[in-house]
Amino acid sequence: MNIKRRLPHDPQGHSSALNDILFILLLFFLIISTLANPNVVKLSIPKAKSDTKAKQTVVVSINDKQEFFVATTQVPVDSLQSFIARAIAKSQDAEPTVVINADKQATADNVVAVMRAAHDLNLRTVLAVENNSR
Repeated sequence: MNIKRRLPHDPQGHSSALNDILFILLLFFLIISTLANPNVVKLSIPKAKSDTKAKQTVVVSINDKQEFFVATTQVPVDSLQSFIARAIAKSQDAEPTVVINADKQATADNVVAVMRAAHDLNLRTVLAVENNSR
C-alpha cells in the first residue's frame, strides 16, 4: 500500500513582476514631470552653436506680435520693470536671472528693452536660443 502524506498547500501569488512594473511607472512619471513646464508661451526662437544653461528665475517672452509676457502674464512695455521686480521678489533666489525668450520675428529694440529693465534692477540676463548642434 502506497500512502503518501500530503503537505498542506500554501497558495501564494508571485509579485516579482509587480515590482518591475511599479518601478517603470515611477520612472515614467518622474521624467514626464520634469519635462512639463507651465510657464510656456509658444515661440520659434533663434538658433545658436553653443549651449549655455542658467537657472530660470523669471522668464520674459516676446512673441511675433511684439507682445511682452512675464511668465504667462501679458505686460505692457512701460511696466515691464515693475513686473520683473515682483516676480524676483516672489522667487527670492540668491542669484536671480532673467531669461529672455524671444521669437525670431521679435525686434532687437524689444529685446534691449527687456535687458535694460533687468539691468536697472541689477539682474543677470540670458537670451534663450535653440541649440544647432543637435
